[in-house]
Amino acid sequence: MTGSPGDIGTQGIEMNKPIEATIEMKRRTSLGVRLLRSRETGIIGALLIMVLALSIFAPNFASVDNLLNDTRNLSFVGIVVLGQAAVMITGGIDLSVGSVWGLSAVASAAMMQAGLGVVPACVLTLLIAASVGLFNGLCVTKLRMLPFVPTLATMSIARALALIITRGKAIDGFRPDGDAFFALGGGDILGLPTPFVIFVVLSVIAGVVLKRSVYGRQLYAVGGNERAAMLTGLDVDRLKISVYVMSSVLAGLAGIIEVSYLSSAISNQGLGKELSVIAAAVIGGTALSGGEGTVIGVFVGTVILEVLRNGLILLGTDAYWQGVFVGSVIVFAVFIDQLRKGVWRRR
Repeated sequence: MTGSPGDIGTQGIEMNKPIEATIEMKRRTSLGVRLLRSRETGIIGALLIMVLALSIFAPNFASVDNLLNDTRNLSFVGIVVLGQAAVMITGGIDLSVGSVWGLSAVASAAMMQAGLGVVPACVLTLLIAASVGLFNGLCVTKLRMLPFVPTLATMSIARALALIITRGKAIDGFRPDGDAFFALGGGDILGLPTPFVIFVVLSVIAGVVLKRSVYGRQLYAVGGNERAAMLTGLDVDRLKISVYVMSSVLAGLAGIIEVSYLSSAISNQGLGKELSVIAAAVIGGTALSGGEGTVIGVFVGTVILEVLRNGLILLGTDAYWQGVFVGSVIVFAVFIDQLRKGVWRRR
């Protein structure tokens, strides 16, 4: 005996419920698996563990003043990391960012000391930084040099120019347009240091560009397989030049903001910062081989680097040992990333 049409419809709905539940469970499971496999999940977890441990063993770490000081300090490196990450995503590297940082700092300070207004001085400084990036990009693309060769050369050239400008002396005592310029690096917005706010805004913009724009997808394509990108019609040379210019401009911006914060400039500003910048990018999951990296990753990587530095100081660790710990964290971060990808299982 067959049931009525209404009974059949009810049975069909009841039969669909387990299927829908199974689909929903699979969807949640796949989301969980993706989160576990995500490099960002790992580094965020590492950051939380570091913060918790330092809050216990170094009580001053969790103080408001210390945290605000950390956010200001990490912002200078963080701004530069955004440009470095773009270069690394295309498979390159920029060793000149520290020297461009220093050159931009002394150039902007020297121009303002000479009486040039803030805006013209900053614009000219960023143009100088952009010209260094353009030179790097042209050497990499048109002269087919390995990225470390021209960027190593400009690292030396930019540092020498900074020394020529300063003659080994500090540039200070300038008061451009009142105190407005000094608020750029030393001021606050809604209780947060202005450099950190700038870093966050630039990170949001960079994240949108890399993930949501055609330009961003093209950068990943170049880093993933440059030959294939060329065959699909992408202007690989133009894309590479653009990221080197971007890297230098952001390094120049960091130099200007730091001058605003310190109210002075010396030739060794940014000295060795290229190592911190590359370290933050690598810790954040940006692959040196290109094609991988996210803004969230480099943001967290920058925070980890500063938290580690600050924590070591608060724990009374000898300053000479800080480089050992930072280097160890870099190696460990790359090891975890290789483990996540299953590199050794494929061998």
